[in-house]
Amino acid sequence: METIKQMLFTGWNFMRLLRLGFGVFFAVQAFQTHDTLMGFVAAFFLFTSLTNVGCCGSGSCYTPVNKNKKDKTEEISFEEVK
Repeated sequence: METIKQMLFTGWNFMRLLRLGFGVFFAVQAFQTHDTLMGFVAAFFLFTSLTNVGCCGSGSCYTPVNKNKKDKTEEISFEEVK
């Protein structure tokens, strides 16, 4: 139960909020026009935003962020060429 709560309340970024906005918009439109297909589109966008998955459901499109693990900076030496 804790992982579901953590998945729903953490990691919100612009794209996730955009998908949530599209899902809510399409859901309202589906209810107003009684359109089943738009309801499925709304369900897709709401599902992808709430579970934080994209079109690649298994996360295979994810590329990890490389973090620089060096704590110190290297001194760069320059040599003047004449």
